[in-house]
Amino acid sequence: MGLIRAFISIDIPENLLKEIEKVQKKLPCFEGKLTEPKNLHLTLKFLGEIDEEKIVEVKRRLREIKYGKFEAKISEIGFFPSSYIKILWVKLDNCQNIQRIIDEKLECIFKKEEKFMSHVTIARVKYVKNKKYFLEELKKTEIPDGLKFKVKSFELKKSILKKTGPIYETIEEYELEQ
Repeated sequence: MGLIRAFISIDIPENLLKEIEKVQKKLPCFEGKLTEPKNLHLTLKFLGEIDEEKIVEVKRRLREIKYGKFEAKISEIGFFPSSYIKILWVKLDNCQNIQRIIDEKLECIFKKEEKFMSHVTIARVKYVKNKKYFLEELKKTEIPDGLKFKVKSFELKKSILKKTGPIYETIEEYELEQ
């Protein structure tokens, strides 16, 4: 029995994937890789490499969550860490409550998140020639108003790392209540 690299996430709907792609095309020049649209998601909790026994327990606990559907909104673009540029992201507002509930439900198995930053990784940066210019241009990258969607579910996924990039597969989906 092998280990599974697992995480809990919210998928981004197709219409917003297209909008995020437009934002990605407006990014200033850098060496690195844009996140493929099919891989864009909000990670609510990264579980790491876990065995089948833990997967069974995680699924059982996630099925117990009772939470209503809610609206999430893409609000801004940014990067981290602050000392240099490694990850470019768009912020996804209004997901802190579901993340906190998931964290609490799994706290006897996994350490709680120290600081949850609700973001969707849109690019991974290896090198920027001129950081000051890059940041000035990044500030000019606009996020259109009204990029919101109804979150109807969250998912337990596994990540299979390949040379060409990760492949994500849903293990189980959890519908939110009316």
